[in-house]
Amino acid sequence: MSGLLDPTHLLSSYGALGVFVVLFAETGLLIGFFLPGDSLLFTAGLLTATATGSAAHLSLAPVLLAGGAGALLGAEVGYLVGRRAGPALLRSEGHPRRAAGVARAAEVLERYGQGKAVVLARFIPVVRTLMNPLAGTVGVPLARFTLWQVVGGLLWSQGVVVAGSVLGARIPGLDRYLLPIIAVVVVVSLVPVAVELLRARR
Repeated sequence: MSGLLDPTHLLSSYGALGVFVVLFAETGLLIGFFLPGDSLLFTAGLLTATATGSAAHLSLAPVLLAGGAGALLGAEVGYLVGRRAGPALLRSEGHPRRAAGVARAAEVLERYGQGKAVVLARFIPVVRTLMNPLAGTVGVPLARFTLWQVVGGLLWSQGVVVAGSVLGARIPGLDRYLLPIIAVVVVVSLVPVAVELLRARR
């Protein structure tokens, strides 16, 4: 399990395939909310511009393709699961993190409307896992959901990879500080979750 949470291990072991599997699970399966989507994408992008000549180096095109495919296919599966299985899948008794995620996803959906909410959810950890089945459960039209999840999925998956690649290319030796960088990305991505957990307790 610890290997699934370590972006460096995932990428060195499975390369672009690991990116696809993790993003598919994180965005399409309710068990995927603990997976490191943001940090995995950023690390993969960083490794496309660094570690040249080593086993850790990745090619940009396969990473972009795998990231986009995992994010888009996962979201569609999550939506269809929510549409067929309904509210039972989103019950969160005894799971405070999932409860906070469901509450946050519902709040985003209500506040911003269907299209904008589906796009914004991509950038909020846990919410991006739960928004897709929630959209299917509450009856967001499939065509509308697909349109906006493609927009959000591509902005998120491609944007984070490109950001990592550009920074890796412009800052020499950045890959030496990979662990601290991943730690920062993880901490930043967990801030919305921590806020929601505190709000849920109150």
